[in-house]
Amino acid sequence: MISCTEFIPAYSEGFKFLEQINGKDEVKKFWKELSEIYLKETLSKLILEKGLEGCFEYWSQSLNEEAADFTMILDQDKEEFKIDMHKCPSRGMLTELKHMIPYHSYCDHCEALYRPIVEKAGYTYETNVDCGNSTCNITIKKQIKNQKK
Repeated sequence: MISCTEFIPAYSEGFKFLEQINGKDEVKKFWKELSEIYLKETLSKLILEKGLEGCFEYWSQSLNEEAADFTMILDQDKEEFKIDMHKCPSRGMLTELKHMIPYHSYCDHCEALYRPIVEKAGYTYETNVDCGNSTCNITIKKQIKNQKK
């Protein structure tokens, strides 16, 4: 089994390789496949069963496993779930490595993986990313449906 510390640079290098072979569309295709295959039984299932509480449950586990520096807020009254990533452990690690340059759009993979799952379940996915500082904010809200007059 590959460790987290080995996986992160390999993931970044894999994105670079895919882009060299067939361009950025190939990387986006890869991310789409990862989302559809690997998140179907985890995040997708939780959000469909538990809504925003499922988001909280999923990211509580995954971000703690990654030892991320983050704050999460689940506001049931606002029907809103937020993650403030103070320091992303994977992007932070890549920034600190001296022997390689991270994939130029490394942080894009999170949105590519999670947005389709969240939106398919009827929620909005908003993000503000500062890849150079290894920080981001994600807000997931219940979609407000336009009422017909």
